[in-house]
Amino acid sequence: MSLPPQKASELKQIIHNHLLQMDIHGKIRDVLAESVRDDPGPAQRALSETDFLHTLHRRGIIDDVMKDLHFTQEATTRPETTSRPEPAAHPVELKKTSIDPSRRCLYLQVLGGKAFLEHLQEPEPLPGQVCSTFTLYLHFRNQRFRSRPVPCACEPDLKEGFLFQIHKDAAGEGSKMVDATGMLSMCDPVHLVLIKTDTSGETALVSSYFLDWRAVLSSPGGKTCIAVELMGVGSECKLPAGVLTLSLELFPPLSETLSRDVVRTQQSLERQRTAEKERLFLVYAKQWWREFLEIRPSHQSKLVKIFAQDENGVNRPVCSYVRVLRAGRLLESPRQAACFVSLLAQQRAPVVGGGAGKQEQWCTLLAFLCTGKGDCEDHAALLCSLLLGFGLDAYVCVGTKGRGTPHAWVLSRGADGSVTFWESLTAHRYLHRAVDPDAPPLAPQPRPSSPYRTVGCVFNHRCFLANCQPSDAVELSVFDFQNPSRWKAMSEEALQSVCAPGSTASLPPLPPLCAPSLDAAAASNQLELEMRRLVSEHRKDLDLATVWDDHLSYLLSSALWAYELERCAGVSCGNEEFQDAVRRAVPDGHTFKGFPIHFLHRNARRAFSTCLR
Repeated sequence: MSLPPQKASELKQIIHNHLLQMDIHGKIRDVLAESVRDDPGPAQRALSETDFLHTLHRRGIIDDVMKDLHFTQEATTRPETTSRPEPAAHPVELKKTSIDPSRRCLYLQVLGGKAFLEHLQEPEPLPGQVCSTFTLYLHFRNQRFRSRPVPCACEPDLKEGFLFQIHKDAAGEGSKMVDATGMLSMCDPVHLVLIKTDTSGETALVSSYFLDWRAVLSSPGGKTCIAVELMGVGSECKLPAGVLTLSLELFPPLSETLSRDVVRTQQSLERQRTAEKERLFLVYAKQWWREFLEIRPSHQSKLVKIFAQDENGVNRPVCSYVRVLRAGRLLESPRQAACFVSLLAQQRAPVVGGGAGKQEQWCTLLAFLCTGKGDCEDHAALLCSLLLGFGLDAYVCVGTKGRGTPHAWVLSRGADGSVTFWESLTAHRYLHRAVDPDAPPLAPQPRPSSPYRTVGCVFNHRCFLANCQPSDAVELSVFDFQNPSRWKAMSEEALQSVCAPGSTASLPPLPPLCAPSLDAAAASNQLELEMRRLVSEHRKDLDLATVWDDHLSYLLSSALWAYELERCAGVSCGNEEFQDAVRRAVPDGHTFKGFPIHFLHRNARRAFSTCLR
């Protein structure tokens, strides 16, 4: 490709500026001095230009230069470079993102993974072969991204770039350029969640990591490269899962960088302040618990859950798992929110070995959403957060259901004093009417409508209340939270000191909900084709012919829509039109029979097996 002299000189100047910015001469001098020092002597061997270039290449200096040049060309979108295809994934992302020069941006580039020893013996996938994959999810200051899935390996090919905008926190100043001092005060981490998807589509949480990105503020040129050791989750939270190499870069570059001592001092002060707040809350919680036990000694056996472990084994107050979460236009009503939460599958935390004990693990919201499955506590915390966003007076209840199994569900109180239970796993709702134990024997009493047996405590993002009534049975409990003889409350000020957004640096940030990436119509058509094939094969084994009626199939879609609407909104409509259409479509002497089955997956074979049962 030939360039006019003006463009050629401009391109040379760009390359020259980048080499100066990288201090390439200093790096070459260091390598040269080291090579001469390690050389056995001029009498034995002379240092050749080829050896020196090989050393530069082995140190990765040439690769760093080329990466910087590729990135700058893409970022400035010069027409001379658009014709050259790039093998890496990050320039594609940058082509799609227009960088606002008046906004500060953080460019996080994943340069690859290594030491994922669980996949040390993983064979190389053949072309077209279905294999297990890794997907990296990221969240930073209300922005969420995910990488393309890559095959699981000891050194997975996770190479992708993500561009985060950094806004000012002060009201009315979100459009202004944030400086180094302003960014130093932002303790929001970049939350990295690594998910493994196996060949059957089942997901598993591999690691959850909070990255403090502010080391880039003290790096020359506003760019740094770090290796991050990802730890396992749950019972394996002390074991390393693998290492990711990350590059962090600020755009536009800082005119004046901070010293490393300033950044480290700020981080140390935040850790000390967080540790002091957590210590004071722990002292208060112990005193509160002693007072609770003094009311009745039997309170020792009640399910009063003040702290819970997250996926990283960190103990946090349960109130910190609930926030006010608004879904925008993604969810239109509280009942639709309940339906959405119920679609996330239930899975208890995996544990190695037997035993009747339940593994303790409450997931952070991002890990729960990315995995797409969790235990009843994860579902209840998410549903409570969404109901709070819709303006309801909602709480998470911790207690037991049938056979004394520990369980968590959601309670909402109406302005008229009515109490409704929400089962987050099924989206079912139950109206609670308390039994009066002092009523005459023949007086009519309401029958329990919910599957819940006992309730030990309730909480949301602002309050925590323990049940101190004579009986913790749900049907006898009165949910009058203002009555201290029935519910013992924790200090709201003490809770807010460790649970309010931004109160401590260790509090995980709240991620937003994202619009669905699935094409529902295409997935529905594909699933119907797979189900037809399975039905035809099954009937063929029984020596039965199969003929499909496309007209009747189309009519059934209105019935499915009505069932979905009833599940989301609690109302049924369109049944008369469906019945009339079916009567007209079914020939005389024939009978139409149909039965709806609800699934939480899109696996056609599993669905067909359920239908046969």
